[in-house]
Amino acid sequence: MSSNSDDIQAAGSDTRPPMLDRTDYESWSQRIRLYIRGKENGLLILQSIDQGPFELGTTRNTLGTTPEGSVLLEPERSRAYEDLSDTEKKRYDADVRATNIVLQRLPKDIYKLINHNIKAKAIWDNVKILLAGSELTKEDRESVRILY
Repeated sequence: MSSNSDDIQAAGSDTRPPMLDRTDYESWSQRIRLYIRGKENGLLILQSIDQGPFELGTTRNTLGTTPEGSVLLEPERSRAYEDLSDTEKKRYDADVRATNIVLQRLPKDIYKLINHNIKAKAIWDNVKILLAGSELTKEDRESVRILY
């Protein structure tokens, strides 16, 4: 039998990502990944969480050519959003979306600990460390429980 809070959480599952339950990080992780995959550019959003943000890089504009045929270039500068191709803009936008999705479903106390991060991968990794333990396997966690 489900509780009212389970029913409310299930009712909102199509429109909002699942709220993090501190006692079950692995389940939340799986559910939020499924939620993201169902979104437009979901694979790009997951890529942002798993691999880090898209790097804008640098560019140089062409000023012209010399009489000898050499190309004259401006000094190198950081690329801006306007410099990106349509594909790159989708990846950049997915980074922003990934950060928003992950942050909006964290409890306030966890959000306060990691709100200085603006990159989805850093947020995701910190939540994982806080709740899932570092690199402990399931067997390691079970053995620790038995000892205490």
